[in-house]
Amino acid sequence: MKGILLAGGRGTRLLPTTLAVSKQLLPVNDKPLVYFPLSVLMLAGIRDILLITTPEDLPQLHRLLGDGSHLGLRIAYAEQPEPNGIAEALVIGAEHIGGGPVALILGDNVFHGYSFQELLRQECRDVDGCVLFGYPVSDPHRYGIAEADAAGRLLSIEEKPAAPRSNQAVVGLYLYDGEAVDIAKNLSPSARGELEISDVNRAYLERGKAKLVNLGRGFAWIDAGTPESLLQAGQYVQLLEQRQGVRIACLEEIALRMGYIDAGECHRLGAALGNSGYGQYVLSVAEQFGKK
Repeated sequence: MKGILLAGGRGTRLLPTTLAVSKQLLPVNDKPLVYFPLSVLMLAGIRDILLITTPEDLPQLHRLLGDGSHLGLRIAYAEQPEPNGIAEALVIGAEHIGGGPVALILGDNVFHGYSFQELLRQECRDVDGCVLFGYPVSDPHRYGIAEADAAGRLLSIEEKPAAPRSNQAVVGLYLYDGEAVDIAKNLSPSARGELEISDVNRAYLERGKAKLVNLGRGFAWIDAGTPESLLQAGQYVQLLEQRQGVRIACLEEIALRMGYIDAGECHRLGAALGNSGYGQYVLSVAEQFGKK
C-alpha cells in the first residue's frame, strides 16, 4: 500500500501565524504537527509516501523530512497550488499510487490510542472498497457524520447534518482500493469549487463497498487546525509523555521498532538533535534497543 500525506491548504483558521509558516510545522509539544500523520502511515507499515503541499511550504517540509531515507522511508513531494479539495490529492498522486491501494491522511490530524498499530495493519490488509474511521463526538452537527450497521457496513454519510443519524465523525484517514483514483478523476467540483472526499466515499457507498471502523473509547483524535485544538493536542501529548516517559509520534523510535533502521542509525539521528529533550529520548531508545 502507498501513502499520501496531504499537508496543503492555507491554514486560514490559524491566521495570522500561518502567514509565515505552514501549519504542519507548528509545534505539538516537542515536535512538528506533520510528525503525527506521518507516524500513522509508518505504524501501518507504509514506507512509500507522497507528501502533497503548497509550493510555498514544500521547501520547508523537504528541509524537515528530506527523502525519508534516514528513517527507512521513501518520501516524494508534489504541489497542490490551490486548496481544491482533499480528493484532488488522489488525482495529483495518481502516478505515485500506480493503480494499487492507498492510505490518505490529512496533515493536521493527531491520532493516538492503545493497539492502534494492530488496528491499522489489520485494516490495511486486502482493502476492498474504502475503509473510513469514525470517532464519537458530542457535537456531530459540526462534522461529516457516518452511519453504519452492526457489522460496520456504511449506510450513509452526511456533511454537518442538522439531524445527525449518529455521532460518528469521519476522521482524516482514508483507505482505498485501486479504484479511488478513477473515482476522483471523474468527480465534478462541488458548489465551493472543490473535489470533495465525501463524494469519493459516497461512490463506494453506492457500490456497497464502504466500511466504517469505530475508533471509540481508548482512542484520541484531534483535528489540530484551529488555535484551540492545536493547544489541546499539545496539552494532551505533553501530559501523556510526561506521565509515561515515552514520546508519541517519535519517528526515529518507530523506524527502529519497525525494523526500518538499526540502533546505530537511530543513535546517530538522536545525536544530531543535540541536547533537546527529544534528541535525548531518541538516544536513550537507541541505547536500550542496542542492548537487547
